[in-house]
Amino acid sequence: MDDQNLKDLEREQADNKMINDAFQHLLDTYLASRHRKKIDIVTKAFNFARQAHKGVRRLSGEPYIMHPIAVAQIACEEMGLGSTSICSALLHDVVEDTDYTVEDIQNIFGPKIAQIVDGLTKISGGIFGDKASAQAENFKKLLLTMSDDIRVILIKICDRLHNMRTLASQPANKQYKIAGETLYIYAPLANRLGLNKIKTELEDLSFRYDHPDEYANIEKKLANTEKQRDFLFDNFTAPIKKALDKMGIQYSIKARIKSPYSIWCKMQNKHVTFDEIYDILAVRIIFTPKVRTEEINECFSIYVAISQIYKSHPDRLRDWLNHPKANGYQALHVTLMSKLGRWVEVQIRSDRMDEVAEQGFAAHWKYKEGEEYTEDENELNDWLSTIKEILDDPQPDAMDFLDSIKLNLFASEIFVFTPKGEIKTLPAGCTALDFAFQLHTFLGSHCIGAKVNHKLVPLSHKLNSGDQVEILTSKSQHVKPSWINFVSTAKARNKIQAILRRDNREIQKKGENILNDWLKSNNLELSTSILDRLCDYHDMKKHENFFQSLGDYSIILGEKDIDEIQGKNKNKRDGASKGWRRYVPFLGKKTNDAETEEATEDFQKYFVVDKNFNKKKPIIISEKNIHQFIFPECCHAIPGDDILGYIDNQNHIEIHKRACKVATKLKSSFGNRIVDAKWNMHKQLFFDATIELQGIDRKGMLLDVSKVISGQLNVDIHRITVNSDEGIFDGKIDLKVHDRDDVKVIMDNLKGIDGLQEVQQIK
Repeated sequence: MDDQNLKDLEREQADNKMINDAFQHLLDTYLASRHRKKIDIVTKAFNFARQAHKGVRRLSGEPYIMHPIAVAQIACEEMGLGSTSICSALLHDVVEDTDYTVEDIQNIFGPKIAQIVDGLTKISGGIFGDKASAQAENFKKLLLTMSDDIRVILIKICDRLHNMRTLASQPANKQYKIAGETLYIYAPLANRLGLNKIKTELEDLSFRYDHPDEYANIEKKLANTEKQRDFLFDNFTAPIKKALDKMGIQYSIKARIKSPYSIWCKMQNKHVTFDEIYDILAVRIIFTPKVRTEEINECFSIYVAISQIYKSHPDRLRDWLNHPKANGYQALHVTLMSKLGRWVEVQIRSDRMDEVAEQGFAAHWKYKEGEEYTEDENELNDWLSTIKEILDDPQPDAMDFLDSIKLNLFASEIFVFTPKGEIKTLPAGCTALDFAFQLHTFLGSHCIGAKVNHKLVPLSHKLNSGDQVEILTSKSQHVKPSWINFVSTAKARNKIQAILRRDNREIQKKGENILNDWLKSNNLELSTSILDRLCDYHDMKKHENFFQSLGDYSIILGEKDIDEIQGKNKNKRDGASKGWRRYVPFLGKKTNDAETEEATEDFQKYFVVDKNFNKKKPIIISEKNIHQFIFPECCHAIPGDDILGYIDNQNHIEIHKRACKVATKLKSSFGNRIVDAKWNMHKQLFFDATIELQGIDRKGMLLDVSKVISGQLNVDIHRITVNSDEGIFDGKIDLKVHDRDDVKVIMDNLKGIDGLQEVQQIK
């Protein structure tokens, strides 16, 4: 046997040992659970998947079968799912990646597993064309399948979690795409299903690949401040432990550290530094109730005991016990003032509530009566009613659909009461009109106002938790297009749009009849060329819009329209003569030929992506080629920012910050057009940056600010605006800088000025 054959044999033996060990670990985890044991079918699914994926390797080099085993392990260990889910997880890539079909799976494993595997089989992006979002369509299919079996989405989340854990082997452009989809779709879904632990890990992993430097920086600071937190925790919990021991409660106290992603979000949103975030540490009291049915009362007993030790914050008591969140989360949150002068949040939960908080709905099953249970007996499908309503009349566009789903599923909730005292759960920020549509489509479409806590309010009034709401209606009221601007729930938005679409179709039909009658009275017949001429004459791009305007009488046909059809209008504006130029957005109304040539020439300066372009390699932006890329206004990227490239419809490359909201959508919608981008700048060019200041006004403040910027740092101030009101001033400074480091140095220096309270960069 030669050396190569010997190496191949050794590698095969090592692979087999790794695969067998991983599967044995999965079986051991499954056997330790309270599920009804179905070892035979799990082993059968493993052997089938192993054979189907034989010889295939992942980018990391390990055998492909290790991925389905890992997904099944997450489903079993971290979600508490049973044999049906474990088999589906083991088989989830078989139909997509091999020659086996869903029918084959059904014949061997039965209809339930086949249905879940079918739901998990990804849609290939090509079906929808380049412009459609494969991910959003994929998500839509998932939700449709989920209406039959929620395990599809649970296993999909397990699949995504394992992909995120092994993302290091992917090229950078793929990392941004997958991290973007994860933050936009999967982390909020995990949150909505109550999978808190998984949601946090998905967010942190996405953050780690999108912003590696910031992630490492926060991790380092968390490690450096660990001793301070430990001291605060020990000092704070010692008297609590004494009180709980005295009460004879069986408990554990844990420190909850805010995740790096949550810390970073707070730093961005509040414009604060790491050192200014005071809620990094929270304390969790988890107890085993003496009587399971009395666990809510026992939570309040613990609260009473600890609020006698520390003073509680009156506005920060959160009762999720009597009104659990829609994802099943239950706990009592209270904020107490420690002896060291710091507010500390304490979360009080029973062991059951803790498992539900970490594992979601799957944990409910553990506390059912009886020795064993099967996952088919679960109540996981209760929350699907919202999705089913949206699916009744989904948005035509996939991204709109995804946004409307996100609106409902992932918002934080408020509780409002009907006049009869029934509790309704709604997303935070919703209006009286949202509530009307939540109750009934008829109520929503005829709503004229509401009484909130017995006071008359308009449709757009935003509701708060605890409000009692009575909807007022009138038969003469009809849905108005402006309503779309102040509803926030997906149900209300979809119902309004469906009614408006129906109304528009009726108005368009009326307009078509008006046109036909008018043409007949003038001895003319309707034809496409006549319709095109009239649309062009009235500056309408679509026939439907023209019919709509006729139907609602915003256009009245007359003599000039006859002249236009017969070509007699000599003084008509010269729109038609301009041809294609009329539709070029950057050329404006008064375009002469010189301007057209200049603009077209400028357009051609941009770098064009051809078929030989390697998306796996990063594009390097330097002083020589920076003019070849498009820098949209949405995020104003400058050297030093974490960036990526997006190949637009003209095959030009847009440069976005990775944290930009537009980029987040692009990553989740058009992942195959994302490329990695890096800076290679040498402080030669200048870029715009804006810094916002706030502070206590005093004589000479403006002079001190300009001295720091122009004098000490030799930076040009482009524009400065300052407002002062009753001793408080706020200002904006537009600067010319080389890169993000310049901005940081300027901000650090400004913070040293006496009286300046807040310094933040806004672009």
